[in-house]
Amino acid sequence: MKKSWVFFVASRYIFNGRGSSPVLSVLGIAFGVLALIVIIAVMNGFQLGFIESILEVSSYHIRLENFKTEDTELIQQIAFSTPGVTAAVPFKEFQAISRGRRTGQHAVLVRGLNENTLALDSSMEKKIQFESGSFDIRDSESVLLGSELARRLGVGMDDEVTLFSITGILSAEEEGGVKTFIVKGIFRTDYYEYDSSWAFLNMEDVSFLDNESSLKMGIKLANRYHDKSTLEKIKKNLSDNFPEIILSSWRDYNRSFFGALRTEKLFMFILVGLIFIVVGLNIFQSQRRTVLQRREEIGLLRAVGGLHSDVRSVFLLDGAITGFTGASAGLILGIAIASNIPKVFSFVEMAVNKVIRIINELAAFFGLGWVDNFAVFSPTIFYIKEIPSRILPHEVIIIFMFGFLSALAAAFFASGKISKIQPAEVLRYE
Repeated sequence: MKKSWVFFVASRYIFNGRGSSPVLSVLGIAFGVLALIVIIAVMNGFQLGFIESILEVSSYHIRLENFKTEDTELIQQIAFSTPGVTAAVPFKEFQAISRGRRTGQHAVLVRGLNENTLALDSSMEKKIQFESGSFDIRDSESVLLGSELARRLGVGMDDEVTLFSITGILSAEEEGGVKTFIVKGIFRTDYYEYDSSWAFLNMEDVSFLDNESSLKMGIKLANRYHDKSTLEKIKKNLSDNFPEIILSSWRDYNRSFFGALRTEKLFMFILVGLIFIVVGLNIFQSQRRTVLQRREEIGLLRAVGGLHSDVRSVFLLDGAITGFTGASAGLILGIAIASNIPKVFSFVEMAVNKVIRIINELAAFFGLGWVDNFAVFSPTIFYIKEIPSRILPHEVIIIFMFGFLSALAAAFFASGKISKIQPAEVLRYE
């Protein structure tokens, strides 16, 4: 018996089904896929923005410590000779107190860099945006401030900022530990912690302010997930000449923070994925109802030679078509919306604010209160200029498969009733 009748019967059940609700099932799966893609894309935008700010500006992918200043160039050469290494940047850092034109003092993390740092580290250059000035630390009295720190101190370009290093004051002689600098740049990383408490100086100034700060080297990789293998290669190359050197990966000194981000995403997947469970149960009940309503037709198909597996394939194909159609529609709409999140939110804000203006006009006519304008993510509350969004292909594929397999699984379990239908019993009184 040819199997083409399976597709014919399945299509008849879908488009002319009696008592089933394929449209609602398709819409449910499409909405689930759409919602999950958009939510995860926005979450990725925030999380990856934080992660990139930490790795590209602060912690690097691999850190090297416990080496002498005179060995810096040799260690850089060995690091660059390792496959996958894109940058090797020496730096020093210490905690200090800053004071500007406004009264009050603010804690600041000071990092000393060489003037050619951005030339060595192109990824850092892309991440740091200068609102004023540029990466100019050639002079010994130049300082670069985060945008929020500059606002707190009440300083702008070419203003004076005084830095106090407690360690330097206690350990250095006479004037060590205190120095006044001229602001040559105000930067923004879109990570509030850095923009509100970071400053960059020339390496020589760090040595003057805090002579106990140790020299370190930050290494960037083409693929940060290759950190373990690259770390072992660098360690092997350095072991002969520098046995005391200490190496650590970004996974070591950011373990708790990145672990929290992974847990947050996992729970978001689970919570939003409950949509698929609800839709799957709806498809399951619909398919069971269809099986019971079509007992006579199923009995007839079995009587004329249809195998149990063939008849069951009709309902499996029904679920597969429903799942694929819904998941595909949700995939297309989800990617379209996630790729244009700022425009979508702007449109929503515009539409809601038009309604608010009408309400305010009516409220003013009747002498009632005033409603403020609506903003999904107001810059006065959230430290963002626009809503970030990142679409990761492997996550999109997983979400699509969730939608498709939920319908297929529901059809599989619902069609199990077919095995209990006996053609002779069903057709006895027909």
